[in-house]
Amino acid sequence: MTGYLVVSAIAAEARYVPEGVPVVLTGVGKTSAAVAVARALAGRDTRDLVVLNIGTTGALRDGLSGVYLPSEVINHDINADAVRAIGLDPQESLTIEGGDGTVLASGDVFVSDPVVRDRLAKRAHLVDMEGYGVAFACREYGAPVRLVKHVSDSADEAALDWPALVDASAKVLGEWVRNEIS
Repeated sequence: MTGYLVVSAIAAEARYVPEGVPVVLTGVGKTSAAVAVARALAGRDTRDLVVLNIGTTGALRDGLSGVYLPSEVINHDINADAVRAIGLDPQESLTIEGGDGTVLASGDVFVSDPVVRDRLAKRAHLVDMEGYGVAFACREYGAPVRLVKHVSDSADEAALDWPALVDASAKVLGEWVRNEIS
């Protein structure tokens, strides 16, 4: 029987996860997410576990709304070309099995600048701050992961209204989890 572990940055995003489903709150950013997920998976049998990383996301392209399950997550704030130039693999892109074809850019930058949005939109559809860290930790521990992101804003000046928008996204994400596990 498959067990689920829901991972979210903050309690507000996981507010409507069905009772009884374990939830790990990571805090904001890739490092916090990776550490919290690694701590949750350490010493645990991950063979029958699926990690569901739920959270809000900014749309990098016009017309995107609703729930997405990215197939790829990129670490957008690493200087990957420079790391490759010194002979190392930056692992800036991770494939996520069972996704919908979208690409999630993940980084420690809260994107609210239209110039940054346009630059990221050339490589990705969506942006968040934890997905890469969650996926990286799950890969290291052999745990399957699904990134489940609900568009809360357009990753521009409107993103600063995020506190007022998170509850609507949390309701949709909670319903998605309920349907997935039942």
